[in-house]
Amino acid sequence: MITSLCPVICTSRMDQTRSFYGRLFGLTVAYTTPWYTELTRAGETRPTLALLDHTHPALPDAFRTPLRAVRITLDVEDRPEVWERLAAEGAVPADGLRHGSLVDPNGVRIDLQAA
Repeated sequence: MITSLCPVICTSRMDQTRSFYGRLFGLTVAYTTPWYTELTRAGETRPTLALLDHTHPALPDAFRTPLRAVRITLDVEDRPEVWERLAAEGAVPADGLRHGSLVDPNGVRIDLQAA
């Protein structure tokens, strides 16, 4: 039985990625080193998303590349100001204002849907 799940993005853009998820989705830094960061949602103790420097020796040589492809689906509050803020950052509506997509600094496609 899974008790938690935390995707890890291998990145060459640690600062940009940390800022992106904090600014747009309110994730905060729970733990950080120069090569690794755990991000959490307000009130949560377990990480929601982690970032790992793609050159870190903890990764086997074959995996020491920035992320190539992934899609994350996020539920966001269905409030006009939330969608306006996301649109200002490049979110593209796919189905009115209740569904859209956005791309993070690593090329990760984020599918947005109203909660």
